[in-house]
Amino acid sequence: MGWDIPTFADVLAARRRIAPYLNPTPLFSYPVLTDIVGTEVFVKHENHQPIGAFKVRGGINLISQLTDDERRRGVTTASTGNHGQSIAYAARLFGVKAVICVPERANPAKMASMRGLGAQLVEHGRDFDDAKAHCQELASSQGYLFIDSGNEPRLIAGVATSTLEILEQEPAIEVVIVPIGGGSGAAGASIVARAVDPSIRVIGVQSAQAPAAYRSWKERALVEDKCETIAEGLATRAPFELPQTILWELLDDFILVSDDEILDAQLRLIDATRNMVEASGAASTAAALKLKQDLAGKRVAVVMSGGNVSRTQLQALLTRGG
Repeated sequence: MGWDIPTFADVLAARRRIAPYLNPTPLFSYPVLTDIVGTEVFVKHENHQPIGAFKVRGGINLISQLTDDERRRGVTTASTGNHGQSIAYAARLFGVKAVICVPERANPAKMASMRGLGAQLVEHGRDFDDAKAHCQELASSQGYLFIDSGNEPRLIAGVATSTLEILEQEPAIEVVIVPIGGGSGAAGASIVARAVDPSIRVIGVQSAQAPAAYRSWKERALVEDKCETIAEGLATRAPFELPQTILWELLDDFILVSDDEILDAQLRLIDATRNMVEASGAASTAAALKLKQDLAGKRVAVVMSGGNVSRTQLQALLTRGG
């Protein structure tokens, strides 16, 4: 592995870098949600970020550190949507060209956002991993700086600032539940929790319809698997080595939830919080509902990692809710 593992000092430095551009996001409790889960639950509203997702933290931390030569060359990355938005947003802030490779039939709301932020979009392949392979070819042929959405310490340090805010806003939090696609959010959360208070448990959650990261964590080896989830933020067919290395050492637990459980949690969150939440952003609440017996009496933070729902997705969800 050729990457440095981010430290808590890196997270503190990332917070200083992103502070001029991003405000802390709210951490709210909702009586209805607390009643449903059966213990005190706080929602970390990363859907309130300017791109509607937590990954903008990592994008700003990374792009702000590029050399003059790297800025002139421009950057390219692959994404199902939220990571791509983060790079597009940060690239616009710092005047850098961004080329984002997305799978065919990617979330149209996220694609429109990336285009609106000035990024050039390239649609390629059936899923994230196909888009990533094409992205690496573009970087080689066009001279762009390739940004790996998972194996990148500066992204992990940046998104870890979300957990830092949680523990500053509610120091008595005992459990943090984080959705996992590539694993940068959970890796960052684990680094912060271990440094601030090792008794805090960090739990990762992924869709059972795309369990590569879960299986890799369980088996302590990089394992590919199917990628059939409706939650594009969790849709990773191949795991990332750097986040997994961190998770193997620091993550306390990892569970799977079904897409049906995620959709049910998505509806419950809309009802309870009056916030737009995408499927991957509801996964942590789905996990809290599944673990409610184990969480009884604990103060729990669930990360609402994003709120980027397309009109078609929202219509299907509300129809499901009857």
